[in-house]
Amino acid sequence: MTEYAFTVPREPEIAEFAIADPPDAWRALGFQVNDDDNLDIGMVRIRLLGGGAGGITSWALRRVDAVGDIDGLPVHTPRFSSPPPFYTHPNGATSIDTVVIQSPDFKRTADAFARAGMPLKREALIEGRGHMGFRRLGPVILELVARPDLGGEDSRFWGLTVVVISLEDLAARLGDLLGPIRPALQPGRRIATLSADAGISVPLAFMSPEPP
Repeated sequence: MTEYAFTVPREPEIAEFAIADPPDAWRALGFQVNDDDNLDIGMVRIRLLGGGAGGITSWALRRVDAVGDIDGLPVHTPRFSSPPPFYTHPNGATSIDTVVIQSPDFKRTADAFARAGMPLKREALIEGRGHMGFRRLGPVILELVARPDLGGEDSRFWGLTVVVISLEDLAARLGDLLGPIRPALQPGRRIATLSADAGISVPLAFMSPEPP
């Protein structure tokens, strides 16, 4: 009897984000943050570093060819070997749908992603949003946005979109901190944006789950 060995391709994936925010600010939004100031959501860990420069300061990636940074986006080594367990947060959050990255030079950043082993899978000119590129990195979609008006040379992390079970329940919980619920770019889905008054440094949007 002949035996065959099968190799399953392993794709690049996002493992972690480090964010310079105080943990209590995320707890106040209904996220479950543990005693080590980690927030696990949809197989991705968010490490909350306390106040500081603010925003996403780095990300950890598995199965990529990158050391130090990718076009100015700092890369750190994952601090755990397997994804954290899945659970639903008190605010109904279940996963991170998208991380948005802005670049003053779209082609340069896209080429840097390709050299790291994660080329964009799709590009589009979207009305009102300009030139954008996309690819899935494990549980999270990378969304690259051209911003030629940005100051500086490097690309930068911008914001996150989080999936919640019910936008209506979240709106009731957060009140005026959550903007109006409106149709998302993705067909059949809706989205609402967190107010800048919420006390966190990362632009955050909440999205309904994918339709069945």
